[in-house]
Amino acid sequence: MAAEAAGPAGPGSGGGTGLTDLPGELLELILCCDVLGAADIGRVSCTCRRLREACQPRGKVWRERFRLRWPSLLKYYSHSDSVSWLEEYKARHNAGLEAQRIVASFSKRFFSEHVPCDGFSDIETLGCPSHFFEDELMCILNMEGRKGLTWKYYAKKILYFLRQQNILKNLKEYLQRPTERQSFLEGAVLIDQYCNPLSDICLKSVQAQVDDITDKVRKVLRTKNPRHPSLASKAGTVQKLELQRQVLDAMNCVLYEQLKYKGNELDYYNSLNSYIHQVLIRRTGIPISLSVLYLTIARQLGVKLEPVNFPSHFLLRWCQGKEGSTDIFDYTYIDAFGKGKQLTVKECEYLIGHHVTEEFYGVVTSKEVLQRMVGNLLNLGKRESTDQSYQLLRDSLDLYLAMYPDNVQHLMLQARLYFHLGIWPEKVLDILQHIQALDPSQHGAVGYLVQHTLEHIERRKEELGPEVKHRSDEKHKEVCFSIGLIMKHKRYGYNCVIYGWDPACMMGHEWIRNMNVHSLPHGPHQPFYNVLVEDGSCRYAAQENLEYNSEPREIPHPDIGRYFSEFTVPKAAWGQKQLECSFTLFAKLAWEASLVTILWLNALKTALNLETGATASSRCLPAHPGPEAQGHFGT
Repeated sequence: MAAEAAGPAGPGSGGGTGLTDLPGELLELILCCDVLGAADIGRVSCTCRRLREACQPRGKVWRERFRLRWPSLLKYYSHSDSVSWLEEYKARHNAGLEAQRIVASFSKRFFSEHVPCDGFSDIETLGCPSHFFEDELMCILNMEGRKGLTWKYYAKKILYFLRQQNILKNLKEYLQRPTERQSFLEGAVLIDQYCNPLSDICLKSVQAQVDDITDKVRKVLRTKNPRHPSLASKAGTVQKLELQRQVLDAMNCVLYEQLKYKGNELDYYNSLNSYIHQVLIRRTGIPISLSVLYLTIARQLGVKLEPVNFPSHFLLRWCQGKEGSTDIFDYTYIDAFGKGKQLTVKECEYLIGHHVTEEFYGVVTSKEVLQRMVGNLLNLGKRESTDQSYQLLRDSLDLYLAMYPDNVQHLMLQARLYFHLGIWPEKVLDILQHIQALDPSQHGAVGYLVQHTLEHIERRKEELGPEVKHRSDEKHKEVCFSIGLIMKHKRYGYNCVIYGWDPACMMGHEWIRNMNVHSLPHGPHQPFYNVLVEDGSCRYAAQENLEYNSEPREIPHPDIGRYFSEFTVPKAAWGQKQLECSFTLFAKLAWEASLVTILWLNALKTALNLETGATASSRCLPAHPGPEAQGHFGT
């Protein structure tokens, strides 16, 4: 193709007009065609000077090649920038190769354990722009189809880590600013971003949505008072109380009547109520998230409302007397959760059902607002039931300790959490050492956790590797189901996939008694299976309680990629209606076996609140997926 493009075709040759004779704009248009790849452009630029000039590194052709290949990256460039698009293309390509290498290495290094706290050290010293690396991880996550599950699993973990590290850095920078430069909305966005690092959340887009609501308020305000000072594009502080009241009335009309915002009374303890981008999408929230939105709009319209850390129900206050008054009766209190209702001091007490002292009516700083938001998430994290990784609790603890790094109570909670999850023992020791330095009176609890953490580290050093169990062994002849099969629980009806098995129940006597295993016809003396359930939990099920799923479908479990590389639905039918449907194992070693899997004693919630005498939940090695190409029904 390149030779034909560069071939001479002058007027006397009878060959017509050649590619190099075309006008520059037309030539660029042809070279920007999406059917040409980067290699094609590279070869074309080597044919002659005219085409080399058309394909210059800073020119339109390489910019278009970069845009076609990675369109989401153009937001990092300005039209005024002088950019060598060829060099940027190379850098992004190399970053992609590096990302793929690291993701592949993760699946080899950490198949039998949680990614350790120092497991991301390679990523922290990347030799390429971080946004290039993240873009490649997003490409992996967005791969179509049901393949690449293991790559997606580790790409998600790496991206989660990278973005959280960056957001944590932004949060610390935010907290170091003077109070007057700490926007309540920006603080809420940072919390939202940290807890949802894989979502596309940015201050600019959230601010644009708030500005849109503000414009709607201005339209309503214009119909009431065309000369209102808040109608100016950059409204100053509105001084007169009556003009301020008009703004608040217009806000209530737009937010609660037109847009139908409301407090989420039916699903109050849903974590989505605390995330500002979800509040804007779902138009519902809890008192503090709705107050941040309400306060931000009011201030943009020139009305200074202030946050009040009222117990059990976050409020705003509006000064009716002299500015800066310390008399709580000089303020009207606004309940953003209650459709902007304006309350007196006595009505505030009726709201929560008891009397409170004057200090609870005082204004709080942006840092204290964030502390309360994170505190809400902490409480929700402790209530989690299906997420056995306790990700929300871990994220909210990170946020709290970023604001208050020497808080002994939360440091101890973090140490206990990691200890009982059986992850990051080295980090647990660092946290405990910090606690001991801050508060020597904690030596009892610290000593207990240090002793058991050191024992855990020693046991890990002595481990020779996962136990291999061959299904071909005579003693395992009762095992009927293969790893990777989609099953259904006969009693509870949940769908699941098998990722490990034991020839008999391997749990302790207490678990067997609590789960009433002896009431089963075959009791504990039958194969038990480790299964990933569609609700995100991991369970241990008796063979007699499992059956083939007549309508098998992919199990959307967050850990599915740790054990399986793809989901397959073969065409061969099983019976008349049932398809043979399974997950393909990610074969890292040539073992024709299934291995011992994680067995949880679900004592974590209790353990988080125990004092010195807490006991650790038992934890076995996770399963190493064997090489069975595909699970199958029956044996």
